Amino acid sequence: MQVNDVADALDRHIDFVADSLKDAAIRVNDAWGHLSGRPAPLPPPPPPPPRLPFFGPSTSLQHLQRWVSRHRAITAALVAFFGTSALLLYRQKRAYVKKRRAKKASNGARSEVVVVAGPAESPMVKGLAADLERRGFVVYVVVGSPQDELKVQENGRLDIRPLYMDITEPASAEDAMERFSRLLLNPHHAIVGATPHKLNLAGLVIAPDLDYPIGPAVTIEPAEWADAMNIKVLGTIYTAQAFLQVLTDFRARVIMLTPNVTSSMKSPFHSVESAVIGALEGFTYSLASELATLGIHVCHLKLGNFDLSSIGGRQHVQRIPGTAVRTWPTSAQATYGRNFISHSSDASRGSPPRELYNAVFDALVQKGPRQIWRVGRGSMAYEFVGNWVPAGLVQWMLGIRKMGNHTNNDRGAETASSEDEAHSGQWEKVEGTA
Repeated sequence: MQVNDVADALDRHIDFVADSLKDAAIRVNDAWGHLSGRPAPLPPPPPPPPRLPFFGPSTSLQHLQRWVSRHRAITAALVAFFGTSALLLYRQKRAYVKKRRAKKASNGARSEVVVVAGPAESPMVKGLAADLERRGFVVYVVVGSPQDELKVQENGRLDIRPLYMDITEPASAEDAMERFSRLLLNPHHAIVGATPHKLNLAGLVIAPDLDYPIGPAVTIEPAEWADAMNIKVLGTIYTAQAFLQVLTDFRARVIMLTPNVTSSMKSPFHSVESAVIGALEGFTYSLASELATLGIHVCHLKLGNFDLSSIGGRQHVQRIPGTAVRTWPTSAQATYGRNFISHSSDASRGSPPRELYNAVFDALVQKGPRQIWRVGRGSMAYEFVGNWVPAGLVQWMLGIRKMGNHTNNDRGAETASSEDEAHSGQWEKVEGTA
């Protein structure tokens, strides 16, 4: 028993000494860490918070905040996209509803003059003339016959006036321009006894005829080509040429309006329109470069689809009658008829004409206007598709499909030869009149 008691006492003594040494080591370590400036060991991390449900009235904002913090790049891209879109929509709406009025003379009379050159019976010309007159301009519509002069006078607007000019006769056109220049330079009286004022030419708006012959190139007569080139191309160029001196004297602007949908898509069965628009665009860009050296702006408005039914027409795209195919030769009907009918079934809706009127007004009065304007539904979209989408895909979008050879080559050659002989005299006449 004594031996066991001694052993137990010895074990308790050893445990006591061990505990004492352990406590002393801990105190020495803490004291040394405090003297050396080392930080005390960090406490263990707390347990993770409980997982919150994905949906819930009190956690939606927290979940959104955590998602944004984890996807900062995507968040920045979304904010930039929607912010830019909202800004563009705001600016477009603000520009659409803002008041547009022409400047007036010091006595309150109308002093800004705009000349509109185009077919007097065209709905676009009628709408432009009426809108510019409502905004405070004195509008002159170029006419080339007494019938067109009566059509302009039938509007019943005092400040929509005909400007007679025969562009086919250079001497007559020069005399008309001299009279028009004197009219602008002479002092005017709004009423008897009022302070005299002078007129200022703001610009020339050229709106060529938008009606083109449509169909396969083989079915278009040489006379139709001659009319299109003489009236739409040469007539437009002669009109701009006649006004150049007056435009230079008054530093007035030139606004050229051309359709952009068909020419951008390079659509089949529209060879006449494509040729005319290509010629007018080349002339416009060259004229813009020439007049830029004189500080004169030339603005080219590329038009999409407009709904002008309230004025008396729908331009542009034109409606193609289904009976046109029946007037073609049998070989042309078999070769092109199916694709022509499929391609001509267009039911696109046009933009309101106010969009066009606002663009013309802004091009006339803005400081430093841009040279190219895309106005109307489809103008920008169709131009992008025509320039960047593969031609085969564009043809498929237009409903054009490959057709078999329905004609005999020898017969076609004989037909072409006979047609060339029949129309040789007409071609000589066309060259002479051009």
